Amino acid sequence: MAATEERPVAADAGLSKERVVIEAIRLADREGVDGLSMRRLAGVLDAGAMSLYHYVSSKDELLDAMVDVLFEEIDLPPEGPDWQSAMRARAVSARRVLGRHRWAIGLLESRTSPGPANLRHHEAVTACLREAGFSVVMATHANWLLDSYVYGYALQAASLPFDTADEFADAAEQVYLPQLPPEEFPYLNESAAALAVGDYDPADEFTFGLDLILAALEPLRDAG
Repeated sequence: MAATEERPVAADAGLSKERVVIEAIRLADREGVDGLSMRRLAGVLDAGAMSLYHYVSSKDELLDAMVDVLFEEIDLPPEGPDWQSAMRARAVSARRVLGRHRWAIGLLESRTSPGPANLRHHEAVTACLREAGFSVVMATHANWLLDSYVYGYALQAASLPFDTADEFADAAEQVYLPQLPPEEFPYLNESAAALAVGDYDPADEFTFGLDLILAALEPLRDAG
């Protein structure tokens, strides 16, 4: 008997694979991926737990489908001769998606059964780099480096105790500065004092680092 024939027949009206996956993403957004289980998801959907297996055979298949939806949300690098602008746009989009779905930071590259959106995304990124003149190996280096930067930045941003420039300035002035006596930590004190009253926005750090990486990769396009 085929695997699909072994799944229980769905008895809950209104369910579909799309609805199951979208609700799973919403649940993970609220409670993290550790809070996601088939039983918990069934409760949110007001459905029988076994009925979900009509749409996804396991939690791994569910995660594959969730990750594929997120790859749909990430902009593909636009076609054109300016590879840096294309990869910059794609990286900025990926960071925004990971900001909305923080549970996915460690999952986007972990799937061994990628869905169609996942594959289209990676094909488009590789095509952008190869058509820009990077060799197969150099395109792999560039892709790995850019993804490491995006995912690492998203992970760091998810743990910061502030979200906006104003919140950062308040924290620098009210939380960190009092803990940094100038006689003991002169440079940290100087930095906290300057950043608390300046127009510094920590959100700008992402594009600052991204532009440095893209500029450093440019001379490697014809290497190797």
